[in-house]
Amino acid sequence: MRFNILMLAALAMISGMVTGAFAAPEISPRPVARPAFPPGIAGIEGSIVEIRARRSNLAFDNWIAGFRRRALSQGISPAVFDRAFRNVQYNTYVIEKDRNQSEFTKQIWDYLDSAASKSRIRNGRAALKRHNRLLERIERRYGVDKEIVTAIWGLESAYGTHRGDIPVIEALATLAFDGRRGRFFEGQLIAALKILQAGDVTPARMKGSWAGAMGHTQFIPTSYLAFAVDFTGDGKRDIWSDDPADALASTAAYLARHGWKKGQPWGIEVRLPKGFDYRLSGERIRKPVSEWMALGVRDASGRKIPEHGPASILLPAGAQGAAFMIFENFHVIERYNTADAYVIAVGHLADRLRGGPAIRHEWPREDRPLSFTEKKEMQRLLTAAGFDTDGADGIIGPKTIAAVRSFQATIGMVPDGYASYTILKRLRAR
Repeated sequence: MRFNILMLAALAMISGMVTGAFAAPEISPRPVARPAFPPGIAGIEGSIVEIRARRSNLAFDNWIAGFRRRALSQGISPAVFDRAFRNVQYNTYVIEKDRNQSEFTKQIWDYLDSAASKSRIRNGRAALKRHNRLLERIERRYGVDKEIVTAIWGLESAYGTHRGDIPVIEALATLAFDGRRGRFFEGQLIAALKILQAGDVTPARMKGSWAGAMGHTQFIPTSYLAFAVDFTGDGKRDIWSDDPADALASTAAYLARHGWKKGQPWGIEVRLPKGFDYRLSGERIRKPVSEWMALGVRDASGRKIPEHGPASILLPAGAQGAAFMIFENFHVIERYNTADAYVIAVGHLADRLRGGPAIRHEWPREDRPLSFTEKKEMQRLLTAAGFDTDGADGIIGPKTIAAVRSFQATIGMVPDGYASYTILKRLRAR
């Protein structure tokens, strides 16, 4: 009886520490130590943790039982399901990674410094040389430049050296059970079971990232089902093997299916003329290269640009950063990952692998990134000021860029649409 009373007292005190006077501020300048148990009940902390873990595991087991019925109704055999879920447990590491994704994202220049670092370029050129015959065969079959495939490989798994070692079924089941994005992850889990049912891989070998991305180029299960190929001809689409052939060919097949044009650049760093109308920048405005050149746009060396089809001017860091003329292949890479920084990183790394120069223009490195919370605040303030952002979701998309551009024009700033901390401060001061 005494144990139960102490247990309840401990649980009540823990609750008070989280919600009462001991609670850490929402945004803390440094890590805050976890509150210690008061004298007299410290010895039962382990028991409380064990009870909570058992409760979580029981709820997880109940969820698996319900999910089993849903999986079988979608064609998964009982034997495949039971084999896949043997020894699967609620993975707290996966939840920790999902919960603690940084609210701040890297500025594009920091991201590119890493993505196209000297070591990544050096290792990429070595990978191109080592797998040249394979990559040339893939290029001939799918019409996707080998340097682009290699660049994606380099960014996704450091050329196969960091493919992930977490059991995919366990990771996806944990995330689906957690419920924050339950529908998405349950769909990925069904797809993963279909992969197992097809015999391409065993549960023991089906490993990947904490979010369920798999293999050398980090396919999610639904993308695997739709686009993965058996390039080696052994009857399996094996993106997990030390042999990267199926994974690299699958990446090329994915890009080819989404419209890759061999020989067309993803983009070109450009020099904008003095007095350039920055309202013409952005992915929504496309012009033939000849029209851009008539406005005075040239490549970074000041030369004329060949005609590669409709193009847009992209300013990922506003008027103070590098400018790029982007083509249709930019949007094809975007299907792999929608972040502009990722697309530029893939394209630029590919250019460096084939011997191209570094980005020439300087970046506004004194700028600090906006947090997710600050981006939402900016969107709310813009909308309140009459510049509609179509909601405050923390994602700087075309509507927010257009709103920033309109706001900049009203206060005499260059209307480049760059959502900077300076803009947020000006909005706060209104």
